[in-house]
Amino acid sequence: MAMAYSAKVREHFANPHNVGKIDNADGVGEVGNAVCGDIMKMYLKIENDVIVDVKFNTFGCGAAIATSSMATDLIKGKTIHEAMQLTNKAVVEALDGLPPVKLHCSVLAEEAVKAALLDYYTKKGLSVPEELANAACDHDCEACMH
Repeated sequence: MAMAYSAKVREHFANPHNVGKIDNADGVGEVGNAVCGDIMKMYLKIENDVIVDVKFNTFGCGAAIATSSMATDLIKGKTIHEAMQLTNKAVVEALDGLPPVKLHCSVLAEEAVKAALLDYYTKKGLSVPEELANAACDHDCEACMH
């Protein structure tokens, strides 16, 4: 049975936003899922606690690319604190849904953003906020919609 993807998922897969690399990024996060082989890398440029630029490189399926693209759209121009609040559920909702078997892609997108923010705090020698310290997904990501 073929999976049904929303028009937004198809658009973000066919024409992803914010693809690329930021040289001398303020924060870089890379996450992957060994089961499906998806790997996401996020780059952040931060000025005055605002994400002024964000780029990503994703190796994976169409849903992985679409969730990476949407996650970057959702945090670009936002404060660090606002970006910390990003959830995989928000990514899925912004894409008008994902098939259940592809929900793990949205989890990876959330985790990539938070890994990049954690890297930013670490590079700056800043105290890591609790939201980032506890961001690791330690449960069945197929069902994860926190």
